[in-house]
Amino acid sequence: MYGRFKVLFLLIVALCLFIPSEGFSARIKDLSSIKGIRSNQLFGYGLIIGLNGSGDKSGTTFTIQALANMMENMGIHVSPSDMKVNNIAAVMVNAELPPFARTGKKIDVTVSSIGDAKSLLGGTLLLTPLKGVDGKIYALAQGPIVVGGFSSGGDAGGGVTKNHPTVGRIVNGATVEKEVLLSLENRNDLTLMLDNPDFVTATRVAEAIKTQFGEDLAKPIDSGTLRITVPPAYQNDVVGLLAKLGDLEVKPDIVAKVIVNEKTGTVVIGENVTISIVAVAHGNLNIQIKETKDVSQPSPLGVSRSSNAAPAQMKNGTIVAPGGATVVSPNTEINANEEKASLLLINSGKTVGELVRALNAIGVTPRDLITILQTIKAAGALQAELEII
Repeated sequence: MYGRFKVLFLLIVALCLFIPSEGFSARIKDLSSIKGIRSNQLFGYGLIIGLNGSGDKSGTTFTIQALANMMENMGIHVSPSDMKVNNIAAVMVNAELPPFARTGKKIDVTVSSIGDAKSLLGGTLLLTPLKGVDGKIYALAQGPIVVGGFSSGGDAGGGVTKNHPTVGRIVNGATVEKEVLLSLENRNDLTLMLDNPDFVTATRVAEAIKTQFGEDLAKPIDSGTLRITVPPAYQNDVVGLLAKLGDLEVKPDIVAKVIVNEKTGTVVIGENVTISIVAVAHGNLNIQIKETKDVSQPSPLGVSRSSNAAPAQMKNGTIVAPGGATVVSPNTEINANEEKASLLLINSGKTVGELVRALNAIGVTPRDLITILQTIKAAGALQAELEII
């Protein structure tokens, strides 16, 4: 496991050493979005049929009730107590309605079991209405399910499971029936929202737009929002204006940040991370405790000194005298080994590449690096935000 962490650590070092110091440029459409142009979440409750005995068990009341209601709506009256649902599974269906989706557009849906079904492999989703948060139906979903896994087991309880067989997907499985009204015609202004709010980035975006169009069309409102004034020449062509704005390149400013994932040992260090003068001593104390048990067995013919002692008896094939007893004594061995600490002096203003190179020179592992970074931050020498996830 540490070998994998070491490879990842060396990869981080290589990236830090070879990233150009002058930064990079990105398109405005990759850094932001337009207020109001967004997707909407849809969800619904449905039934999957055609399962090969891997559906919900008979005790799943909501599956039985849903099946009974469906049969009743089709003019077939069946008592819920007479139903078997081994080949049926109750699922929640969710989808994402993209912006400007028109009636008849196909979208993907995801189905997830909400009962105790073992697998959705081979099932078909019955017609399911998908609603928005307003309770209105925006799409209808139906079709065969694709499951990226399987589950197989025997009556004795053993089995094999690959991936997640209780979640499936239907590509183009839903048809949009109701549109979300959104129009860009006759708009006098637009609101541009940055994905990563930053005052410097917002100012650079406004300057890039001014350079392109020759006038102050963009006004930063705060670190993450800009108001774009639609010029008269684009009143009837807002789409063309957004296309030109989206292709403009801007150099975003990056916040100095160090991301640490303590569960996996992953450390990601941003480009602008610097440190003040600090000395780091690195060393490990390894303590090994080994415990064994010594057994003292009395002589089988040993007798008690008491005159009333009973004769020796046979127990489990062993002659045991009443005057003797088996004694178990623990034997503990403790070894402590402290490695020689390495003292590292880091001058003020060091960049991320120099910091990682210096820590790598004393042979730290990713998990050691996490501890060192936390200690440097606690000392006030790490000029960056330390985020642990």
